[in-house]
Amino acid sequence: MTDDDATAGAPPTEPEPVREPEDVHEPEAVTVPGGIPLLEAITPAPRLDRSEVLLITGMSGAGRTRAAAVLEDLDWYVVDNLPPRLLAPLVGMMSPTGGVRRLAAVVDARGKEFFAELAPVLEAFHAQGIDYRIVFLDADDPVLVRRFESVRRPHPLQANGTILDGIAAERALIADLRERADVYLNTSNLTVHELAQTIRETVAGEEDRQLAVSVVSFGFKYGLPLDADQVLDVRFLANPYWVTELRHLTGKDAAVAEYVLSLPGAEEVVERYADLLEPILAGYLVEQKPYVTIAIGCTGGKHRSVAMSIRLGELLRERGYAVRNVHRDLGRE
Repeated sequence: MTDDDATAGAPPTEPEPVREPEDVHEPEAVTVPGGIPLLEAITPAPRLDRSEVLLITGMSGAGRTRAAAVLEDLDWYVVDNLPPRLLAPLVGMMSPTGGVRRLAAVVDARGKEFFAELAPVLEAFHAQGIDYRIVFLDADDPVLVRRFESVRRPHPLQANGTILDGIAAERALIADLRERADVYLNTSNLTVHELAQTIRETVAGEEDRQLAVSVVSFGFKYGLPLDADQVLDVRFLANPYWVTELRHLTGKDAAVAEYVLSLPGAEEVVERYADLLEPILAGYLVEQKPYVTIAIGCTGGKHRSVAMSIRLGELLRERGYAVRNVHRDLGRE
């Protein structure tokens, strides 16, 4: 009997289970569409720009209205004398990607009985993780009295008492807010311009905001631009209107621009005018004037003023200014 015969009638033996190597890992999760690797756990989620909420408060007469106006000029959405209970729904309407992204609300003792609702609103913001900053404006009592007397208006809380009575009542009412303030400003020794500059720098972070310059060409026969801060008359240059080949063109065409700028004195005048404007524009920034209009005029506002204003715009851009060219009377003839 052969070995094969001996094993033929034996019951079949079960194969030994295959042991997987200890270093074999679970298969990676399936991704759809296939072949795209899973994000690692440490990959940070994309972050959107955060909305900004600013509460302006403090003493009446300390400059809250001026501060609100400065922020409004900086493109903040500003609400003055807002009842605190409306603050939460207003913040809920903000969007970091569009619409209202920077909100400044003036909340103060003028709200009288509504002002008491501010504390629970701020506590709710804290519980919900809503970031906000409190800017508290203050001034010394004698300064506040002089300011109210100069405008001949009563203090909001003085009732039948004196201005000092109203100031004392207001200080007691907003004492907690002063302690919680993120920014405290005493405006006693600040001019309105200095206050505006301080708000721009310490509150809004806009100390380096660029001056916006508009260079406007116009025709004298249609009148001066009403909003012009500076006016340059270029009618001393020969008029391309009397050149048959150029009459139908404008100062935006290369042929006219070349003709005008090649006239005696043209290039020299526009370059020296740009140099002259440098200290003037710097002064406008110091005086909190963010928008400046420079008007350049000829007879009809079609040839000379257009070419010269375009050239001036180029020179000012080379000096780092944000410039837009406007041709008010082009096409009117």
